[in-house]
Amino acid sequence: MVKSELIARLAERNPHLFQRDIERIVTTIFDEISRALARGDRVELRGFGAYSVKRRASRMARNPRTGEAVYVAEKHVPFFKTGKELRQRLNTDGPAPAPTRAKAPG
Repeated sequence: MVKSELIARLAERNPHLFQRDIERIVTTIFDEISRALARGDRVELRGFGAYSVKRRASRMARNPRTGEAVYVAEKHVPFFKTGKELRQRLNTDGPAPAPTRAKAPG
């Protein structure tokens, strides 16, 4: 689901609200989550999950094309951990996940 689909679904379920207002609400929520993570804060949505920022240390890596050693600087990456209620819903109420295709050997 992409952001526009989320807004459309919320508009269907809440016909008393204007779609532009729903779009403003969804955008504001995402912006606030982004700002909190940029400040280094943790964002927890009970029953859904928690967003946090993890630090990845600098390291030496290899360019897969040339095999040359490459320095990768330290960086901060967003991290999401699902909540217990969401995990339970995915494993009991939700539809079965689509089967994954195995890679061909070689």
